[in-house]
Amino acid sequence: MHRREFLSLMGSASAASLAGCAANTPPDRSAEKVTVTGLEIFQVHVNRLGNWVIPRIQTSAGVTGIGDASHAGRDDPQIAKLHEYVELMKGRSVYDIEWLRQKVHPEFATHKRATSCALSGIEQALYDIQGKIAGVPTYQLFGGKLRDTIRNYANINRSTEERTPEGFEAMARSAVDAGFDAIKMASFDGLRGKQGADREAFTQLGIDCATAVRSVLGSDGDLLIDAHSNFDLEKGLELVKRLEPLNLFWLEEVSRPLENLAAINEVASMQTAGGESLFGLEPNWRYIAANAVDILMPDVKYCGGMLELKKISAMAESAGLTSSPHGPASPVGNMAAAHVCVGLPNFLILEFSHGEVPWRAEIVDPPEPMEKGYLTVSDRPGLGYEVNEAVAKKYAAA
Repeated sequence: MHRREFLSLMGSASAASLAGCAANTPPDRSAEKVTVTGLEIFQVHVNRLGNWVIPRIQTSAGVTGIGDASHAGRDDPQIAKLHEYVELMKGRSVYDIEWLRQKVHPEFATHKRATSCALSGIEQALYDIQGKIAGVPTYQLFGGKLRDTIRNYANINRSTEERTPEGFEAMARSAVDAGFDAIKMASFDGLRGKQGADREAFTQLGIDCATAVRSVLGSDGDLLIDAHSNFDLEKGLELVKRLEPLNLFWLEEVSRPLENLAAINEVASMQTAGGESLFGLEPNWRYIAANAVDILMPDVKYCGGMLELKKISAMAESAGLTSSPHGPASPVGNMAAAHVCVGLPNFLILEFSHGEVPWRAEIVDPPEPMEKGYLTVSDRPGLGYEVNEAVAKKYAAA
């Protein structure tokens, strides 16, 4: 066959193929034509520390996507921002994430976490939709995966009501019984404002609580402590020395400002971690450039979403740091982060909020696949979850 005849034949075949696709594909499901049309919001009561806020984005194709916009403080401000930002997106392509990012980022200076959580929740939902439209798991949109499962540590801080060695020990035992071999706690909460003997007594109580959890984990388990910036530089340097016998996996956010963290990081024998509250690239770059920590902790709800998490982790990788996303979130937020983490060369470990509610896994359908501290990332299109509306309704926030 001559080249001209071959090209003519291929042109005819391509035309026929395209005609067949056009006949079989509803116009409103053509990927480039799918637009945002509306918003539903599920508010689920968890505990004294806040509700889960799960936006569900509707589209012209009938495909929906979910995200996590929880823990902005009070729900009202970010609920308002969710509605506002979806109004901006109405009629626009579900692929216009960078457009939305440019529109919304300047608002963070005024509206803080109401902006970051709303933007992040919407962005996660859009990536869920994109994966469903393409028929691929969302991680394929971020470069594919390097691993099938994600190691998690159990954050027991949000579920420990009795803030004593006995209280932390009991919740740690629950986490170990569930199969976790890494546990995080924040036993210095409430220290701010205390002075003199009261401060020392409270500091020692925090160390005693951590010692109790270490006894549950044994020598092989990983113990992580979040100091929630409750120490100045002098007391922070003292804390590092006092915690050395506990053989920590990491010590998190001991002090402010960045100069303090950098000074502590320079002398600490254990790894240091931080950055959970940072929004966008520039603050994370300042954290990296200051040598403030060994491990960066972008939160998919706070940092700006999945794309921002990927960008921040790439910056960390270029500086030789690992990425361990913060995220005591709903199963939706954890899975959104996990879809990015499976493809991060510098991923270390992900956060899981243990013991908050017994029905946690059931808020999504299918139930959250956590097994012995490892989260399996779904191969279903999108994030792989839908909201279990019966459970969401049963535990809806008042």
